[in-house]
This record gives sequence, C-alpha cells and structure tokens, in this order.
Amino acid sequence: MLKRSHVIKVLSALLLLCALASCSQQFARKSCMAITSQAQYCLAPTINALKAQSEITQSQMISMSHGQDNHEILTQLELTPQRMTLVGLAPLGQALFTLVYDGHTLQSEQSSLLGDTFNAEYLMAIMQLIYWPTEQVNQQLTAAQLLATPCENTLCKQLVDADGEQIRINYSELNPWQANISVTIKSADILLHITPLE
Repeated sequence: MLKRSHVIKVLSALLLLCALASCSQQFARKSCMAITSQAQYCLAPTINALKAQSEITQSQMISMSHGQDNHEILTQLELTPQRMTLVGLAPLGQALFTLVYDGHTLQSEQSSLLGDTFNAEYLMAIMQLIYWPTEQVNQQLTAAQLLATPCENTLCKQLVDADGEQIRINYSELNPWQANISVTIKSADILLHITPLE
C-alpha cells in the first residue's frame, strides 16, 4: 500500500510540473448537472460531509470499466469547511484534472489530453453521492432519491429516478472512508471500483 504522505507529495510535484509546462486548460463549470437522464444534482457544501472533523484527505485508486474499455485513475480528495478539491492522475503520473468547489463556484483545470468534452465534475458529484450523508444528498437532488437498500454487502445505496434504479453503490464497510466501494452507473454502462490508499 502507498503511504498517504508519499501520495500527497507525488500529486503536488506532478501538478506543479504540469502547471509549469502549461499543459492544462481552465474551465468554469456548473455546480448543478444531470446525474441521470431524469435527475439533476447540485453539489453540496463541504461542511455537510465533515461532521465533527476539521478536514478529510482521502487518496484512492479508481478502476473504471465502460464496455470493453478499462482505465485507472489515482485520485486525491480533500475536504475542508471551505472547499472540496478533487485531483486526478493517470497511472503513469500525468496530471489529468483538478476540481475545486468552494460551495458556490466550481473551477476545473484539466489536461488538454482529455479534450474539451471531458467533465470531471460528474466524478465529483459521484464522490458526494458516496461519502455525503444520504439525507444531505437528497436535499441536492431533483427528480430522484438516494436510498439505503438491503443487500449482501455491509451497506448498499441506490439512486432511483422515474425510470427506476440508475446508480448503485456497494460498500465493504459501514464507514465509507475506509470501505472498498463499487459504483454501477446503469444508464452509462459504467462500473467504478474505488479502493482507499493508506
């Protein structure tokens, strides 16, 4: 397992190199987005996820599959009372994106390799569905609801809209910050496996 301090140093160094090389583009993104064909989700304030903690830092390996395509991203998620920051790196270390949400505006800096149509904010929204309290998520949803459901795992949730179940989240542990998590996004035929790194 990678040590958290090592992951943070690597992320910081690579992001600095990328900025010096002018390999990124800046975008102002909308903080409300279509999470399914029927439902919309508006990013929630960071304070909703922190509870008694002053900040949270989480390094993760995300394995994504879409049809026959498989990809891996190393992410760093940082939460403070003022902002949510999500950084993504390719397996070879290239900085892919940095998202910063201050509770009102969402700024996105992403590698030009991703093109203009890549929307990393959708991944940020999925992170909130996973880690934010269910009642807080539901306050930010329109035309859908996130529900805890019985399952064979320790904990399961599903996002349901007018067309039925659209997103399913399975946790290996009750504490989501320590759990291995799988996310099935039915409408997009995407499966995510999220592994916390220590």
